[in-house]
Amino acid sequence: MSGHSKWSNIKHKKGKEDAQRAKVFTKMTRYITVAVREGGPDPEYNTALKAAIEKAKAENLPNDNIERAIKKAAGDMDSQNYEEILYEGYGPGGIAVLVSCLTDNRNRTASDVRHAFDKFGGNLGQTGCVSFMFDRKGILAIEKDEKIDEEELMLQAIDFGAEDFSVEDEGYEIITAPEDFNNIRDSLKEKGFNFVTAEVSNIPQNTIELKEEKDIKNMVKLIDILEDNDDVQDVYHNWEIPDDLEIE
Repeated sequence: MSGHSKWSNIKHKKGKEDAQRAKVFTKMTRYITVAVREGGPDPEYNTALKAAIEKAKAENLPNDNIERAIKKAAGDMDSQNYEEILYEGYGPGGIAVLVSCLTDNRNRTASDVRHAFDKFGGNLGQTGCVSFMFDRKGILAIEKDEKIDEEELMLQAIDFGAEDFSVEDEGYEIITAPEDFNNIRDSLKEKGFNFVTAEVSNIPQNTIELKEEKDIKNMVKLIDILEDNDDVQDVYHNWEIPDDLEIE
């Protein structure tokens, strides 16, 4: 995880999401819908749904919207089905990129993703071409607060089974094994901690800086156009986002 900071990604994503709240809500609703159809409407017995709800709450999706999405999915199990697809490729400057999608039209999504890579100096690759550069890990990000005792939080996280704990300027980052994520998240939540991010993600093993201004601009545009696509749930990459990157 050397060189990786979730906070730069959070600032970059949140700045855009605040201006595109409706689109984010649509994606979170789709995420919940798929989880319900795969494991049922009860989050106590459906860990995927529980994770989807937590992620939706982290994106400020109202509880009423969450409940409606669950009820609609549970009562309409035979409607359109979404397929999970992971696309892999290289962005400008050789940045490794993973694009996680939920789609009801594989051909449409593949065409859109390929077009985005081609347009901004990258290229869509074959399955496995960059995924080996990432580790699947749980991430819990907690914003700094004067009420939080840093040492106590660290000891509790480690005691609950966290793999790593780091302190950033904006907050605390807790890394877990995927299989321990739900338990650690729930245990810390019971202790009164709130999360800016709570998800199982793909973390780059190493990050790369982009030196050329053109590559930086194209990388931002590539991420933007991908995240703006309704079929795209998450975009992972190994770009070391500059702290001073301006969010438009």
